[in-house]
Amino acid sequence: MDNRPIGIFDSGVGGLTVFKEIRELLPAENLIYFGDTARVPYGGKSVQVIQKFASEITHFLEMQNVKMIVVACNTVSAIALHKLKSETSLPIIGVIDPGVRAAIKAAGAGTVGVIGTRATINSGAYQERLNRLRSSIKVVARACPLLVPVVEENLMNSEIARLTLEMYLGDFKKIDIGALILACTHYPLLKNLIKNFLGEKVTLVDSACETAREVKEMLVARRISTEEVKSGKEKFFVTDSPESFAAIAADFLGRPLSGECITHSWQNDF
Repeated sequence: MDNRPIGIFDSGVGGLTVFKEIRELLPAENLIYFGDTARVPYGGKSVQVIQKFASEITHFLEMQNVKMIVVACNTVSAIALHKLKSETSLPIIGVIDPGVRAAIKAAGAGTVGVIGTRATINSGAYQERLNRLRSSIKVVARACPLLVPVVEENLMNSEIARLTLEMYLGDFKKIDIGALILACTHYPLLKNLIKNFLGEKVTLVDSACETAREVKEMLVARRISTEEVKSGKEKFFVTDSPESFAAIAADFLGRPLSGECITHSWQNDF
């Protein structure tokens, strides 16, 4: 048994979709969330910069004495996960593989669509993993870089959001898509809008639920689950404006933050 917290991080607030699923599945675990809100979005940055940022956050979480790390960011999972695994002895999980497995199951014989940041799509990580599990599968991938700022600015129900979806997903209506992977942890907040746009026949795959299940399986396999039975504690670190983070986090979680939210400056450590 291990009462140390689970560390979860993202480039901004999108990883809270993963945080929420982990909390619901593992109510007694202590959780620490790190959102790099001063440097979001990561999707348009170079591989080297993304890897540097991810290494910094991983090191910070190690200093918080976490027992495992969940990379709740598709961009980092696609580009930096392998590097992070070589830099830490902690168990570390990304969000790509759980989503891929769910998409193949949901798509049947249909095409799988993938939407994400430019860095995630250009990495080819989802395309490669989908084809590895089912070589005959057809994959259509598209970068949707403007969707992250739409969510970060809390514009999910605006005309701007609808026009942005129409611009990116208009061609998807002409394709027989069985499943659409939301390959960015911000996108689940646009689920209803996307579902209305594409129709009920398309299954939207959000890897947050699958990732939470994998976290639970790893805790059990390594025998590092908490021994506590009461509700776990929560702590949040952000690199800019905790007030703004707390406001939008309430939309992601469906409740106010239950733990303290602390601003972290990289000047303290690097």
